[in-house]
Amino acid sequence: MNSSSHNVSSSLGSRDSPSTAVAKNVIVLALGFIINYINGTLVHTFKKHQIFYMNPRYILFVHLVLNDMIQLTVTISLFVLSYVFYKLNGSFCCFLITFALLTTLNTPLNLAVMAVECYIAICFPLRHSKLCTIKRTYIMIICIWALSAGSIVPDIFITLATEPLRLFYSTMFCERDNLFRHPISLEKRDVSYLIYLIAVWLTLFFTYLKIFFVAKAANSVDGNLKKARNTILLHGFQLLLSMVTYLFRILQKALTQWFPQHYIQIFFVCYIIIQILPRFISPIVYGLRDATFKRHLRKYLLCTMRASNNPK
Repeated sequence: MNSSSHNVSSSLGSRDSPSTAVAKNVIVLALGFIINYINGTLVHTFKKHQIFYMNPRYILFVHLVLNDMIQLTVTISLFVLSYVFYKLNGSFCCFLITFALLTTLNTPLNLAVMAVECYIAICFPLRHSKLCTIKRTYIMIICIWALSAGSIVPDIFITLATEPLRLFYSTMFCERDNLFRHPISLEKRDVSYLIYLIAVWLTLFFTYLKIFFVAKAANSVDGNLKKARNTILLHGFQLLLSMVTYLFRILQKALTQWFPQHYIQIFFVCYIIIQILPRFISPIVYGLRDATFKRHLRKYLLCTMRASNNPK
């Protein structure tokens, strides 16, 4: 998945010139720092105002942001380490790969839950407060992690049962297929990706169409309805970029055949588009488009600027 996609790029890093390798790592680290700094500011703003952590929508949003921060940190670490050390200890690799896969699977599930919450708020506004409670929101977050773990943890047990323990003490190029390489794990991966792909996309299409028909039936230019539709569309675009990860194997073979002389550069660009760009969209959906969040975020930024200008 995500680890395999960018590690394909980094596995070819030995063929990069030193200046190219440094440039790629600087670009990745700079983008990761910028996105995590913005997301960290959003999390800080969330924690400072009670209005946010008493609202299920913002709780789900901050969970998505925190998940993206973890995912970005782990995958960038794998990217850089694959250039610096090339091979890593098997146990350490298993730890990093597990978190990378968990957080990557969490993203589409979180987006689907947020789309359902938006659908309930627009189509059933009178029942929203009863259906979308704080307790149920945290239960859904636990379910998201449980579903993701249900797809990853079996691979660990299959590896422990079929591979010698020395695998976890040896050094390897840190990629999912080098660690979870049993045929059952590979087949289960493809099946689980297909199930995730269908279930999440059906959820997104259903919620968008329902919101669209409600707005059309009301024949309204209500800003909230338009904003809800645009939010679902942004979720869809973000999800589309995330789901490309599931199809990377096919894309990898096609690009290698079409442009064999440029495959190193293509893999690096794919890593930026597939792994980093979707994490940049999350702050835009609520951090910049949501009026309430933007107002408090602006106050926080202004206070920070004033504090820097008035050290006393």
